[in-house]
Order: sequence, then structure tokens, then C-alpha cells
Amino acid sequence: MNAVLAERAARGTLFQPVDIGHPLYAAVTDPQTAFWALVDKNKVHEANRDPDLLAAYGAKAGQFEQELHALRFGLKPSGVYLNPTERCNLNCTYCYLPDTQRSSGTHMSAEILHASLGKLRDYFRSVMPADRKPRAIFHGAEPLMNALAVFEAIDAFADDFVFGLQTNGTLLDDKALDFLTSRNVSIGLSLDGPVADITDATRRTWGGKSVHDKVLRAMEKLRGYGSWSVITTCTTENLPYLTRMVELFHAHEVPTCMLNTLRCTLPGARGVKPADGDMAKAFFAAMDRTYELYQESGRKLMVANFANILIGILAPTARRLMCDISPCGGGRAFFALAADGSLYPCSEFIGLPRFNGGSLLLGGVEAALDSAAFREVTTRDVDRFSPCGDCAIRHFCGSPCPAEAVEMNGGMDKIGAFCDFYKEQVNYALRLIADGKADDYLWDGWDEGTETVFALS
Repeated sequence: MNAVLAERAARGTLFQPVDIGHPLYAAVTDPQTAFWALVDKNKVHEANRDPDLLAAYGAKAGQFEQELHALRFGLKPSGVYLNPTERCNLNCTYCYLPDTQRSSGTHMSAEILHASLGKLRDYFRSVMPADRKPRAIFHGAEPLMNALAVFEAIDAFADDFVFGLQTNGTLLDDKALDFLTSRNVSIGLSLDGPVADITDATRRTWGGKSVHDKVLRAMEKLRGYGSWSVITTCTTENLPYLTRMVELFHAHEVPTCMLNTLRCTLPGARGVKPADGDMAKAFFAAMDRTYELYQESGRKLMVANFANILIGILAPTARRLMCDISPCGGGRAFFALAADGSLYPCSEFIGLPRFNGGSLLLGGVEAALDSAAFREVTTRDVDRFSPCGDCAIRHFCGSPCPAEAVEMNGGMDKIGAFCDFYKEQVNYALRLIADGKADDYLWDGWDEGTETVFALS
């Protein structure tokens, strides 16, 4: 063990204790490397004096620190969110895009979309291995409001990108479904309630009409398709019904869902924000129910946002989503193209003009990545501000989201909207690991290609 680690251990600050609420185990972490271990909860304060743990960790700490630094600061983008229109046919309470854009915004022309994808293709070829394709996700507002341009682009660039489409599902008719599924485009839907009254509380058309049944019909048509998912955004309106939501998804054979916390970037979302404790109670009850359904049926319902927390603990560099690490993935692992051709670190920032990194066609990707707008996001570092800098699990959480931290709490050096919930989510995940249940909440084969680099009984 090097002198710095030895000194920290002598001061009792190398391993920080975490009460995970388990009857037998607590956790200790070194947040500087995202290392963790489960220990006897009655002996948690002995970790900094355990010679076996100290020796084993000391031999690997440098490697862990390098890997975490590379994950946080060494990535190059490998994906893009494409916003081919500013318009949406829904007026959802919590949307992160201003209502003026969604009601009367512009479409991106097919010509500009093609030129943009050509420019993006050339950029990704310069930074990615030749055997990997970048991901390009058509995203909100509602991409199918500009369906013709989107479909032409998918066909024109089929050899250059792995395409996905996130849609509210209301315009997903048979023709659109046939087109997307025949080209193996991943499809994401949104549904916020098990019944129409709950969905309609936050997701309606501009005229106030329900969209619940249309989304259910789309889900039924997608049953059996290999690559689709459904997002539920958790609000005060649907929180008591999250368990029923996962039961509905399981019954419809949804392969993957997300039970997302609100992004409180704009004021509309803050009006339906649950309290952290309420969010935790409902979320964990829903997760417990997914486990029961798996035990009963042998079929998993993956809750992708929680699975990513688990993977971020078990194998930090294998995580698939990049919201729960700091800096987040915005401007590092991906970026967003707005309908006007401007680049933003993430779609969450498109309603915030100060985060415009410039035109793709005029300035290019590299210029945007190096812009002040992007650097404000990509240099956000939870090690450097309170209370995150003193938090034992800060690199399993990431203090998301920078957009809401700025708009809701006043700066990049502020926490996001659900600090206490994220702490409890990590504790819940560690309890599952302690009980040997983690694999039941993860994709089959999630650890293929991973390597165990530390194990100590």
C-alpha cells in the first residue's frame, strides 16, 4: 500500500461507512475510486485496520482510480440524440421543452437532416473503432411529427448508425410500425398510468384528450418485437400506482421499462415532483414486485434505470446509461442535435439557449465539444462541491441532472432534485447484492466480457 493510502487508513478516512439498512451487512467505500465492500455491520469501523482488506485494496487502488478517471473524463461520444422537430402533439405537464417550441416550433427539413447525418457519420468515424456503429436516437419533442424526413434518413444511413426512436406512441400507426420493425429500429414508448385517468393527469393532447389507449394499442402491436421499451415518468399523480405499472408491463411482455424520476429543469415538472421518501417507498415496492413476477413466471421485466445503478456498482465501466456518474454523459458519451441544427450537451438542455454549442453544419462537433456551453456541463465534478464532495456513494449517483441543478437549484455546483432518493436507491441495490439477488434484476449475460479484478472473502 502506498504512503497516501496508508495515511488515510491510519486517519480512518480511507474507507467510509455506509449504513445500507441490512440486518447483517454495512458497506464501506473509497469514493475516490468507487471501490466498495460489504462488511459485518458490527465491525464496520474495523475496515480501516483490516490488514487483508488494506493489502488487497492497496494493490488495486491505482488501477481503480485510473479506470474511474477514464470513465469520467476520457470518453469520446458514441451516440447522438436527433431532434428532427420542435413540435409535439402532446402537452405533458413535466416536459423539459418550452411549450412555445412544442406548440408552434419548426421541423428540420429532410435535406438538413441528411446533411447533418452525413456530418455526424464523418465525426463518429474519426473517433470510434471501425467495427462499431454510433447510436442515433430520434427523440423529443415528437419525432413522428416529421415522420417522412425521419424515415428517409433511416433508410439513407442504415449502414452508418444503429437507429432508435423515442415516441409518445400516438402516431405509431401500422405503416410506421412496419417500417421501423422491418429495419430493426429500437422503439421507446411512454405511459404514465395503469389506467387512463392516471395517465391523463400528466400526459394529454393540447386539446385535453386522452392518449392512454393509443399507447396500449402500440404496446400490444410491439409484443414479441426484440427491441422496444416503455418509460414511466414518476410524479405525484402516478406514484401510488407504480406497482400496478410493472404488473401491466409484465402482462404485456414489455422487455424493458424505465421508472424515471422527473427532470425538474422547468417549473412545470416541479409542480408534480414527489418527495424523496415517497419516491423511494413506491419505487422499491415496484422493484420488489418485478422480482416476485420473475419468480412466478420465469420472465424478467428489466427496469433499465435501476439495472444501471446495479451495474454501476458491480462493474462501473460496464454501465449503459450515463446519468448516474459525474460528469454525466452529456457532451461526453453523447450529445443532442436540435431541430434548428444546433448542438447541445443533451436534449435536456435544448430549452436553455446558453447551452447551445453552435451549429453542426457550420461549426462541427469538435467545436461544440470545446465550446464554453459544453465545457460547463462536461467539467461538472461532484468531488469539488458540497454536499457531494463528502458523500460516500457520489460515484454511484452522480448528482443528476446538471440541467435541473442549474435551473432548479442555481448552479452546476448544486445537487439535483432527488438527492435523498438516489442515496436510498444505492442502499437498496447494495442490499440486493448482499442477499445474492442482484442478477435477478439484471439482463441475462450482463457480465459477458467483464473481468473480475477484485474479490475478497
